[in-house]
Amino acid sequence: MNETLDLTVGCESCPIKHRAVCARCDADELETLDGIKYYRSFEAGQTVIWSGDRMEFVGSVVSGIASLTQTMEDGRTQMVGLLLPSDFVGRPGREFASYDVVATTDLVMCCFRRKPFESMMVETPHVAQRLLEMTLDELDAAREWMLVLGRKTAREKIASLLSIIGRRDASLKLEGTIGRIVFDLPLTREAMADYLGLTLETVSRQMSALKRDGVIELEGKRHVTVPSFERLMDEAGDDADGGMMA
Repeated sequence: MNETLDLTVGCESCPIKHRAVCARCDADELETLDGIKYYRSFEAGQTVIWSGDRMEFVGSVVSGIASLTQTMEDGRTQMVGLLLPSDFVGRPGREFASYDVVATTDLVMCCFRRKPFESMMVETPHVAQRLLEMTLDELDAAREWMLVLGRKTAREKIASLLSIIGRRDASLKLEGTIGRIVFDLPLTREAMADYLGLTLETVSRQMSALKRDGVIELEGKRHVTVPSFERLMDEAGDDADGGMMA
């Protein structure tokens, strides 16, 4: 999920084109978007935008993962979301950022200048409709994630996160999730612990348990094989045909 991207890639070769905000645009609309877009790359750990900053751009994650983080008055921070490939960053019509956006891994974004993009939304129903669908999907995912964090066991939390990342990876590859799936886990154990509200030791222990029980296979710490996606979903406490952040 975090492969190096040629920053000269055109829309036709974009790895997220069938899931991104421009997924339904015709050739003329893509040409218009091409005139207001630019690519930006960020190293792991680099801040993409700070909460309260003026948003001069919106855009889509092309490769890598970013985190949404909120800081409380006493300085404590809480990771409140993950941005996976094809997810949208920024809110048209909102001038200032609501969260810190930080590159969890090396990150490439396809950015659009905010004002021209907002104008295009008015003139191009395809873009506005797709963004509405993505926003509703994000709302559904947030509601489901409340269940993960509030009610699931540590093992179920780990299985849920693996299923989310595996499903998104399969979707980007235009593959199904029936049976065996293979993907690279883009998050460190520390990042997983932070996002799931677990300790590093708990994450490592549960990953080892899932491996020992045959739910997953690991090559190194990042290359994951799931022999049966249906079993992984059972471990997550979810239906195999349902899912968050699809």
